[in-house]
Amino acid sequence: MPFPIVIFEDGYGVSRSSDYIIYSVEAEAIDKVVAEYGRATKKHAIVGGQTSCKAPEVAAFERHLPLDVDIVSCHSLHGPNVDPKNQPLVIIKHRASQESYDLVRNVMSCFGSKVVPLTAIEHDRITADTQAVTHAAFLSMGTAWQANNQFPWELTRYVGGIENVKCNITLRIYSNKWHVYAGLAILNPSAKEQIRQYAESVTGLFKLMLGGHREELQKRIKTAGEVVFKAGGKTGEPLLLSDEVLDQFSLGKVPKERTPNNHLSLLAMVDCWWKLRIVPYDHMICSTPLFRLWLGVTEYLFRKPALLDEVINTAVEDNTFRSDDLEFTFAARGWSDCVSFGDFSSYRDRFEQIQSYFAPRFPEATRVGNEMIRVLLEKTQGQPE
Repeated sequence: MPFPIVIFEDGYGVSRSSDYIIYSVEAEAIDKVVAEYGRATKKHAIVGGQTSCKAPEVAAFERHLPLDVDIVSCHSLHGPNVDPKNQPLVIIKHRASQESYDLVRNVMSCFGSKVVPLTAIEHDRITADTQAVTHAAFLSMGTAWQANNQFPWELTRYVGGIENVKCNITLRIYSNKWHVYAGLAILNPSAKEQIRQYAESVTGLFKLMLGGHREELQKRIKTAGEVVFKAGGKTGEPLLLSDEVLDQFSLGKVPKERTPNNHLSLLAMVDCWWKLRIVPYDHMICSTPLFRLWLGVTEYLFRKPALLDEVINTAVEDNTFRSDDLEFTFAARGWSDCVSFGDFSSYRDRFEQIQSYFAPRFPEATRVGNEMIRVLLEKTQGQPE
């Protein structure tokens, strides 16, 4: 016999009658919503949240929930179009009995995800390491292309190989809601530092390219690569991505000859990891599909010496991507400023303006992106983390 479903007028009825409550609201609004309905929470109930940033969420729960309520939060580390099976699911036993924690794990078991127990602080640090800067890079790419009035898949220099990942993931991010990324970036204390460092890495490397400082540029790039990838213990292991995999997922026609690119966005990512002493492989068990793709293409570049040398030569000698790099540098600094100021309104305006520009290609990009992620997950399934 099916359970009867009762629709309440508001959150008070839900809070008074529910044994397990999940607040699935924007991180920016979590304190206001918990303040409104938290005091009506049923005695001995379990309360959690699904926000991407746990610092404000946990603070709201501690501030507004009765002391006889258990707090067990969670966060699925993947987007809405990704199969949750075998994806990381963080569960945070913040203030709860083992019985309450086990109940939450049992409820969440229907997803088939890999449970990762963390504290709220650990969660925010890891999501900053794996998501905040990744999102900033793709947001900046989209901003640069829009500023240059470009649809990159229509230009042969942005089709094939690494370029496919850039285009597909940028469109995938912009096809989602702005607040998914704003809350993680603005409210996560660790994220601000990392996004600022990414902007500084982009700016510093771009200045070296403009100045033609080949020796200094080469030394900085190769030092960063050696530290990041040797620290991860991956120098002798197979690459996460291959040419065959990368070329499968083009939004445009793949040209016969590839246009050399300096890949400023990728160089800056590894430089940023190096400056912040982040070893990206340390967080693979908590990594999102987007982060694994981004790590895959950076690894693909830095662990192929001939390609990396070509990139350095292109950065100094070739002006083909110079205007794109200029706008990308402006964009990285602009997103960093927006996050540093904690300006949700500005973040939303910037995001939605670019979102509307690319909107006509979202359906195709989502389809191709889903397939790209599926292939990557199949390839990395069972690899040690």
